[in-house]
Amino acid sequence: MVRITSTRLYLQFLRRSPAECTSKAIKFHSDIKIVEVGPRDGLQNEPTHVPTDIKVDFINKLSETGLTSIETTSFVSPKWVPQMGDNAEVFKKITKKENVDYPVLVPNIKGLMSALEVGAKEVAVFTSSSEAFSRKNTNCSIEEGITRIKEIIDVSKEYNLRVRGYISCVVGCPYDGFIHPLAVTKVATALLELGCYEISLGDTIGIGTKKTIYNMVKDILNVTKPENLAIHCHDTYGQALTNICTALDLGVKVVDSSVSGLGGCPYAKGASGNVATEDLVYMLHGLGATTGVDLKKLIEAGHFISTVINRPTASKVNTALHSKYFL
Repeated sequence: MVRITSTRLYLQFLRRSPAECTSKAIKFHSDIKIVEVGPRDGLQNEPTHVPTDIKVDFINKLSETGLTSIETTSFVSPKWVPQMGDNAEVFKKITKKENVDYPVLVPNIKGLMSALEVGAKEVAVFTSSSEAFSRKNTNCSIEEGITRIKEIIDVSKEYNLRVRGYISCVVGCPYDGFIHPLAVTKVATALLELGCYEISLGDTIGIGTKKTIYNMVKDILNVTKPENLAIHCHDTYGQALTNICTALDLGVKVVDSSVSGLGGCPYAKGASGNVATEDLVYMLHGLGATTGVDLKKLIEAGHFISTVINRPTASKVNTALHSKYFL
């Protein structure tokens, strides 16, 4: 009896039109915003020194792809992040397009004031859902980190700056192990109440799976709407695209990514970079999504920066299509 029912369902599926078969994907993935984090998150721990003019060319190339948000640099101390020591110069030199946002990361009030001096319109703040990671990465507890963020947001409001919040280690930490969804929800709630317009949920060491990402996002949706969330996945275990789809199915419509899969977490052994923007765009377009991104131009930008740092691209789509487009 079970076999007959299964066969009937299968035959019914075969009779469906292509439009019917893809309607769910289009419904859930129609308009997706991509936040490109390659110039900041992707390069900040890169051991190869990237000259300022190269960074400027890189960001300008990304600006021509159709991306609407490109995280440009980080106003941190060059003592801790030497690669970002030219932050002000990079931000001033890039060609800014009217339809593109150029957010910058700031760790404290000093960084915020430096960002204001060069005319930044949007800043990002960061904390963690893991106590151990917070102390390792920012030398403070989560509570102390939230206090710092409050100071940044209070001043940002005076200057009408938009503030985006990052939460790292949303499903796992190299020190604390598994992170309970409630821990992430508590931090997200605090950031939203302080005034962050959006919270980016970061699987910093890339250990997330469909189940852990689902449980984490679902718990946060008890206190906020999907419009206030973004997903930020690293691809250490090859699960990033699956995890992103899981978040999209829950209504999230903003995804962070890094062209050519640049980046990685210095505190997690073996952790690879962010999900590659080229791979993300290819997948989203295959789902019928609208991103506004020109994949060919994106591949060109990814190849450019990979050549500069003398490393093969981590993007499978770039590897597959670069020769088709440019050779």
